[in-house]
Amino acid sequence: MATTFTADPPPVPETAGPLPALIGVDFSSAPSRTKPITVAHGRLAAGVVRLERIDELPTLEAFEALLAGPGPWFGAFDFPFGLPRAFVQEAQLGADTDAVIACLRQRCGTRMGFRALVDGWAASRPPGQRLVHRSADLALGPIRSTSPLQTRYVPVGFMYFEGLWRLVQAGVTLPRQRLGDPSRVAVEGYPALLAHELIGPRSYKNSVDADRLIARKDLLGGLELGRTRLGLRVAMRAALRDRIADDASGDRLDALLCLVQAAWAVQRPAAGLPTQVDPVEGWIVTA
Repeated sequence: MATTFTADPPPVPETAGPLPALIGVDFSSAPSRTKPITVAHGRLAAGVVRLERIDELPTLEAFEALLAGPGPWFGAFDFPFGLPRAFVQEAQLGADTDAVIACLRQRCGTRMGFRALVDGWAASRPPGQRLVHRSADLALGPIRSTSPLQTRYVPVGFMYFEGLWRLVQAGVTLPRQRLGDPSRVAVEGYPALLAHELIGPRSYKNSVDADRLIARKDLLGGLELGRTRLGLRVAMRAALRDRIADDASGDRLDALLCLVQAAWAVQRPAAGLPTQVDPVEGWIVTA
């Protein structure tokens, strides 16, 4: 059962356009009650992203139920939507999003099977060329996202393996990558990109220390004031703001950051993604 943190949002002006509901998802490939998948729900109206509630999903089955929910909704998800082309080609995995993840699920079976495939490929390559990146990972300005082939430490590869498969199975549309239900649309978010824009390289996660709490509060303040290039402000009740600030893991804040990226993308053709997106690599929204 999902845990919900909610508060009545400020009223949406009657002039708001018929935009879909928005979600921002901080994903875990092995969710639990102590490390759930965190989902921020909100709406966009007149340049304001109104945070309505935050849900915490303790199982992958609960995540599947979220994806199967009726549209219209538009979400930004914090996990890779693709793999580096060099790996895909040399492993002969396929030519598009659906083919690659289907081939991996068939050949590998489990996350550990995927790790074994990546490890075998990496062992044949020179040092420094094993955990290669996608084009989008290198297009983030002063930061760089973790390679989708990383299955240790921060297991981004496992997040791809478990997350993308479920988006495809649910029939969700991924702009520039796959056509599915046009009322349920997902893009790849990356909260660190927006966080760096607001507070630079300061860490805000995985600690109850005072400096991390201050960083989370500074991030929330910057979002409420609209101090990013996305041109959007965030509105939320005090109870939700406090719950986000007090979450030492930073997961609730990451879900909110993804929600803001979704709000930027939903207003733009093809979610604001480049015209040419490699279908096996995907792209990070707002990069």
